[in-house]
Amino acid sequence: MTKPDPLTRREREIMDILHRRGRATAHEVLEDLADPPSYSSVRTFLRLLEERGHVRHEQDGPRYVYAPTVARRQAQRSALAHLVDTFFDGSVEEVVAALVDSPKVKLSPDELDRIAALVAKAKKEGR
Repeated sequence: MTKPDPLTRREREIMDILHRRGRATAHEVLEDLADPPSYSSVRTFLRLLEERGHVRHEQDGPRYVYAPTVARRQAQRSALAHLVDTFFDGSVEEVVAALVDSPKVKLSPDELDRIAALVAKAKKEGR
């Protein structure tokens, strides 16, 4: 199985919009983008994402309505795997350490308990 090609920052933004909305036209995507490019650029991004299998479209009258082809959870896992490989040399331990040790990330006692429970479950299951 080949790894999907990584998305650019703008492509990730567009995919986030499509996941949040479920489906959207190029104009709706444009409205939701921060610092939006031109309408034709958004259309180009959507066409390229479709060619690479990230989105599909349906025709609704004269408009194309785009939707993600991959469930948000699967996309999150793929993006996380890419992040771990790219910035942490594949080390999940380094990712967790960066999150727990970061002064910018405030974890509540409940969140820490849930994380500890997830780690305990993974240990028990031999992962």
